[in-house]
Amino acid sequence: MKFGLRYCNTGPYVDPVAAIELVQAGEEAGFDSAWTVEHTVVPEGYASPYPYSANGKMAGGQDDVDLPDPLIWMAYVASRTTTLKLATGIVILPQHNPVVIAKQVATLDVMSGGRVLFGIGVGWLREEFEALGVPFAERGARTDEYIAAIRALWTQDKPTFKGRFVDFENAYCRPQPAQGSVPIIVGGQSKAAARRAGRFADGYFPAREAPAEIIQYAQAQASAAGRDPATLEITVSMPADPELLNDYAALGVSRVLVPVTTLTGLDSGIQNPGDVLKWKDTVARFAEL
Repeated sequence: MKFGLRYCNTGPYVDPVAAIELVQAGEEAGFDSAWTVEHTVVPEGYASPYPYSANGKMAGGQDDVDLPDPLIWMAYVASRTTTLKLATGIVILPQHNPVVIAKQVATLDVMSGGRVLFGIGVGWLREEFEALGVPFAERGARTDEYIAAIRALWTQDKPTFKGRFVDFENAYCRPQPAQGSVPIIVGGQSKAAARRAGRFADGYFPAREAPAEIIQYAQAQASAAGRDPATLEITVSMPADPELLNDYAALGVSRVLVPVTTLTGLDSGIQNPGDVLKWKDTVARFAEL
């Protein structure tokens, strides 16, 4: 069982000094990855329901929370770590130009020595899409096509792709990732997210809750697409009772994320970098699951 830290570009870790302290403490404690989150803008008084809290609001109802760009935050901490993987959990993919973000992620992967995990999702905040001038209704279709286009840019010698939203021919996009192709992880606990993960992705991260049914659904979708479901890496959030990790392992879960902040008011998370080191025993205890 691997352990990661989420969501690292929030709360006190917006501060650059604290960010470095956090990732270095995480690396020392044996965590395998540091996960970030994204919102480019949060329009005040948004009406779209946030799917991961009972009141439908992020950050305890605050709209003006500092949230650094995840890729820039990851690039900043990459040079001060050596083994820690750097993950987006998630980037809202349909809000980005897929060619540009393919270049950014590949560059970070090369510069970090092949340590990037590219977590993506379709997004839920309609008002953010409107502020960015991106159609909200077609975000799922864009996401599916963007995944294919990005993989073409990362893996083809002369990348060519022709789709509804993306069209390029013999378009060199160098450097390509150090890993060959950065693992793409789909986030979200809806059936649509699980289906997308099973059919197209390298991993699945059902975010706050991980019911057995949604994990098994993603694995079944992988089988239906002619893929080995065992190759779909499952990442979940830390349960309230660590003993449940044995049940998660039986489901095929291989990574658990520990929250680093109580920003939402719902998590009992890590409060400072020193607390991360207290997880050393837990990481060691469950590392062989």
